[in-house]
Amino acid sequence: MALKHKNAKRIEGLDVNVWVEFTKVAADPSIVNLGQGLPDISPPSYVKEELAKAATVDRLNQYTRGFGHPLLVKALSQVYEKVCGRKIDPYTDILVTVGGYGSLFSAIQGLIEEGDEVIIIEPFFDCYEPMVKMAGGKPVFIPLRYKTVVGNSTSSADWVLDPIELASKFNSRTKAIILNTPHNPIGKVFTKEELQVIADLCIKHDTLCLSDEVYEWLVYKGNKHIKIATLPGMWERTITIGSAGKTYSVTGWKLGWSIGPQHLIKHLQVVQQNTLYTCPTPLQEALAQALWIDFKRMDDPDCYFYSLSQELEGKRNRMAQLLQEVGLKPVIPDGGYFMIVDVSALNVDLSDMEANQHYDYKFVKWMIKSKKLSAIPLTAFCGPETKKQFEKYIRFCFIKQDSTLAAAEVILKNWNKPTS
Repeated sequence: MALKHKNAKRIEGLDVNVWVEFTKVAADPSIVNLGQGLPDISPPSYVKEELAKAATVDRLNQYTRGFGHPLLVKALSQVYEKVCGRKIDPYTDILVTVGGYGSLFSAIQGLIEEGDEVIIIEPFFDCYEPMVKMAGGKPVFIPLRYKTVVGNSTSSADWVLDPIELASKFNSRTKAIILNTPHNPIGKVFTKEELQVIADLCIKHDTLCLSDEVYEWLVYKGNKHIKIATLPGMWERTITIGSAGKTYSVTGWKLGWSIGPQHLIKHLQVVQQNTLYTCPTPLQEALAQALWIDFKRMDDPDCYFYSLSQELEGKRNRMAQLLQEVGLKPVIPDGGYFMIVDVSALNVDLSDMEANQHYDYKFVKWMIKSKKLSAIPLTAFCGPETKKQFEKYIRFCFIKQDSTLAAAEVILKNWNKPTS
């Protein structure tokens, strides 16, 4: 008997997910996994110690305030008041969620109406498009375009938005733009001038900005992360998203937060109270204590907010040099912990792979099988019109132990040797 119970229309066509597919393919422990943004470096010892302490306190093993553990929202307000140079009310301007995903979901569900247009910058973190569609919104894509430069490497700064093209995407139906800086997967850190172009258009068209800034502390020398919410006229129309997983290398904690004006945050709170309700209390307590430690030393270079990027800069440089030595042209990121690279120069014969998939999907599947090295195909971060533009690129993650990077180095240096 055929069942009448089919999927809801709002999830139609959203069943394919790059993480489900490639996490499964790369699960073999013999594979060197530079795919998923999964740190295998150790989080700071004090962060783990605070979690252990929290678990021994009976009251911290019960529900806490639904919109954010009191100690945590107070710590977040102190950190971001210092960063933003403005008063942030811990109870009305902050929502603690299940990771950056939860923040995005609450914002999109709470603010996007059926038929609203949402501008998404390509490449984009893959959940943006399906979340907009689930809310009944219409994704409107605009790609970062590469400015041609001479040499064997390029910078993420060479990928830019065309201001005229961007302006053409705004109209009376535009409800929001999703900004991601530092950017995943390219690693671009938007400059103040670039942010001002976006801000001017948001103000002109009365458009919201959902600013995904989970890599905010991972910015390398010569670059500065600027929050678009700090630009004139933008606080009142911006939701800024942060992440404990990216800040402290504890992705398994799945804690994130949304910061913005009360008149917007209250709608996200309604979504939270009717879906997830609250986040784990011991994790929130531990995160709060860690934030207090680093808040007190924000003027000290030893603050983890800054020391992690210093550590990762060496790993970034190592990854770039390795790719260049094997004849590839990596895009050197100014922020984040991913690096994209054009692999077409390797001239891999993929004729025996599935014909109906994009080049990067076939290449990564071939590489996992033949070379025991995992990455993520870049077309997973693109809308239908620009997949061809990006299909020769794959994304590597370099927030890895030196031993993991060394294993990848062996594979790449022996690329042309036959495998047994």
